[in-house]
Amino acid sequence: MQPDQLPGEDPMVTERREKLEKEMEKKANQERQAQLKQDTEKLLQLSTELKQYVEKTNENVLSVNVIKKAEEIEKLAHSVKEKMKGN
Repeated sequence: MQPDQLPGEDPMVTERREKLEKEMEKKANQERQAQLKQDTEKLLQLSTELKQYVEKTNENVLSVNVIKKAEEIEKLAHSVKEKMKGN
């Protein structure tokens, strides 16, 4: 009996099941990678917007938009970090 073979399972069925599991894992990784690319593009966009907001402020004025944009970046960056870990 193979290590991943279930009791009473045909070796051909085990092989097909393992192949299917690997294909599903590969597809999940590809989807995660695509989402990471989208998220990092969004991070770049948000960072550029934040920079523009900051350039419009001075030492006496802190825009609410700056704070909201920074919070949005923080949340997205955390999400990207978790996806990179595979969570």
